[in-house]
Amino acid sequence: MSIWFKKELRPEMLNEFAKDTLNDLMGIRFIEVGENYLKATMPVDQRTKQAYGLLHGGASATLAETAGSVGSAMVIDPQQFFCVGVEINANHLKSVRDGFVTATAIPLHLGSSSHVWEIKIVDQQENLICASRLTVYIIRKKIN
Repeated sequence: MSIWFKKELRPEMLNEFAKDTLNDLMGIRFIEVGENYLKATMPVDQRTKQAYGLLHGGASATLAETAGSVGSAMVIDPQQFFCVGVEINANHLKSVRDGFVTATAIPLHLGSSSHVWEIKIVDQQENLICASRLTVYIIRKKIN
């Protein structure tokens, strides 16, 4: 059974949702929506590398937070709630010099006041590059 608030959720909708944000600047694109997961890609290029020519750990953390935060935003009723990331950790396990990396975000917990997401980032050969966990608070909107 799908976890998404909008049952017809598609990657194009997610990319439009994040238009003109850091996602565009870094080349992050959503590519797949499953029953309980999202997948997004990011290029390893001049925008996302550090001085040694490797994928920047901050870029991996950005990709992970994007996938989990957008996941939370798609689970909640946007008329009643909004969500904010409050904690992320990222274990950088392997380096990447070029190509693309892909993040898969899967919820570990979807509560009424918080969500916890596990995000795994792999390279094009499916090697695990980064293992991350994101906590998101769910906040009820104030009605004026």
